[in-house]
Amino acid sequence: MIVLPMAGLSRRFLAAGYEQPKYMLDLHGRPVFDHALGSFRGLFDTETFLVICRDIQDTPAFVRARAAALGLAPDRLHLVVLDAPTAGQAETVALGLRRAKVPDDTPLTIFNIDTFRPGFAPPTGFDPASVDGYLEVFEAPGDHWSFARPHPGTDRVAEVAEKVRISDLCSDGLYHFRSAAGFLSLFAQVEPRDPATLQGGEYYVAPLYALALAQGADIRLAHVPPGALRLCGTPEDYTALRARPPFTVDP
Repeated sequence: MIVLPMAGLSRRFLAAGYEQPKYMLDLHGRPVFDHALGSFRGLFDTETFLVICRDIQDTPAFVRARAAALGLAPDRLHLVVLDAPTAGQAETVALGLRRAKVPDDTPLTIFNIDTFRPGFAPPTGFDPASVDGYLEVFEAPGDHWSFARPHPGTDRVAEVAEKVRISDLCSDGLYHFRSAAGFLSLFAQVEPRDPATLQGGEYYVAPLYALALAQGADIRLAHVPPGALRLCGTPEDYTALRARPPFTVDP
């Protein structure tokens, strides 16, 4: 199952004067949402998709219409509508899984609504079904990312950190977990805590891997090929993408 959490407040875009949620903004003739969901177009016939949103500016109808326009069959789309903002992406995902009653053994691939991976395909350097999870990484400057540090000479994760630069490998926002039950078990360990006391100040997904690693889990890194990633998380990113040549949402 591909999970797209999109219940955030888009604070930076609102502060920059945008009146629509960022997933509705036009980018090369399509809304931003199309480019995120379209990253997985090659999996439309084999995967189910869970979109978790809030009921603002007719977002539920927007999601259904755009998914249909991209060619995703209605029976492959599960939509959960939240009535309030959450305290972070991990909480959004947990609420969505619970309300959609996703079966415990369902593998999960969580992806940011403001990141694009045209032609996404699962990693081939290891079998995703044989590990407890993996996250995609790329190299970038700055401290505003989720970071992962591998064991030397391997793709096995030794450490993850939120907004702390423990390596040059930054998460692109794609997180895989072996099962929904495994994700929910990890989230249940942090759920009782005040998110302000957590690394990063909210319920981020990446730090859940730290809990898994402490329990002996096998978490891997999947390196994103150069040029295969588009970032649209900030108004500056969005402006830069608008200035670049258009790209396709097809695989």
